[in-house]
Amino acid sequence: MNKFYITNAIPYVNAKPHIGHAMEFVQSDTIVRFHTQMGEDVLLLCGSDENALKNVQAAEEEKIPVQKLVDRNSKLFKDLAKKLNVKFDVFQRGSDPNHHKSSQKLWELCSKNGDIYKKQYAGLYCVGCELFYEKSELNENEECFEHPGRKLEKISEENYFFKLSKYQKEIEEILKSNKIKIVPENRKNEALSFIKEGLKDISISRSNKRARNWGVNVPGDNEQKMYVWFDALNIYQSGIGFGSALQKDDKKYKKWWPADLHVIGKGILRFHAVYWPAFLLSAGLSLPKSIFVHEYITVNGKKMSKTLGNVIDPIELIDKYGSDPLRYYFLRYISPFADGDFSYKKFKELYNADLANGLGNLIARVAKLCENSNYVQMGSMDRDSGHIIPIEEYSDAISQFRFNDALSFVWKKIASLDKFIDDERPWDLLKSVDPRLKSVLAHSVDQIQEIAALLEPFLPKTAEKIEDQFKRPNIKSQNLLFPRI
Repeated sequence: MNKFYITNAIPYVNAKPHIGHAMEFVQSDTIVRFHTQMGEDVLLLCGSDENALKNVQAAEEEKIPVQKLVDRNSKLFKDLAKKLNVKFDVFQRGSDPNHHKSSQKLWELCSKNGDIYKKQYAGLYCVGCELFYEKSELNENEECFEHPGRKLEKISEENYFFKLSKYQKEIEEILKSNKIKIVPENRKNEALSFIKEGLKDISISRSNKRARNWGVNVPGDNEQKMYVWFDALNIYQSGIGFGSALQKDDKKYKKWWPADLHVIGKGILRFHAVYWPAFLLSAGLSLPKSIFVHEYITVNGKKMSKTLGNVIDPIELIDKYGSDPLRYYFLRYISPFADGDFSYKKFKELYNADLANGLGNLIARVAKLCENSNYVQMGSMDRDSGHIIPIEEYSDAISQFRFNDALSFVWKKIASLDKFIDDERPWDLLKSVDPRLKSVLAHSVDQIQEIAALLEPFLPKTAEKIEDQFKRPNIKSQNLLFPRI
């Protein structure tokens, strides 16, 4: 059995999750469910980035210990995943002592290779990005493009540096040759453009004073903490046993690493496509195989912002409408390769048109016809194997992360079955006791079972309800899947 190891981006836990986090969780879960249906041994990892300066600042604002803040907020992310019907096989926290040991092991391997040195440094630091910027990378107001309106901090201190420049040619060739495949192509070109501008050595530590004594200790230097992007990226390894003294964890690491796929947002591309491969090359470790980069989600056409008051809590949406309608909105209405927008108006329109009137109405009408005609199903399609029906157009779309196109394919099947029923008019066949009724219903049930299997990676709860309803010899009407809103 082939293994497939997939990771979510590791979210900061300085605040509670928003719908952008929910969208990425759902995208990763869809990929997991598809690969599981294909018979692969799959592991999904996420975690919490707990050693960032922004977590320290958030705790200071609330006047609570940092550990209390990250404990509380990490749980909120795990709760969101559960609400979305997303199952993380591993949720690795950044404050876990085993993660600290793992990151120190990675540091030691890079240091042993001669790639870490110490020097005095001054620069402009964005706490939002946890990144030093050159003036040439900033907007006209000397602000980063990810966090406009937020002034950068001028930092001057002695830090440890990593020889990123040493790996420029090697990383460029790795990306060009698709040894690490970046999807979509324009994000690959963006990473290559960044590399071609010339890679400079990067700071990978901060003073205890600036870190407020929070984070992973630099091996052999109690006055410095690791740069958050050095330790946070290593969650992908520490979560599967890298650096552990336990033999069983070593076996786990050897089984799952390298990652087959990192799922990330566009704002953290350089860390995953440039910094992370460099750290791994320096340490003599295997490289991830591919990176899927999705775009952002806006609200009513505007970037989510506490100042604008438009940050949407996904838990409230799920509690009111259920997890599958929100999953459907993310996967059908928003292309992974272009910024997408959320609005309550569009959410309700899509819910009523596609889920209530489309899928829900189809399931209800076929079930009612089967019940009224006393239709007896002689045999049902075998769903116990967990393997999906191989349909090339659908499978290719998911494999290329075109979730919206895969769902469009499924909804074409729904429309096709609706048309078949309208054309065949089984209600008239029932009245006239026409023998063709049985074959019409058999085809309809068969198609619904296939639609349910195709929906499983996207709308798992809905697919389960449909399969349970239509696997029985005597199919009965049930409550509406999606009551209109």
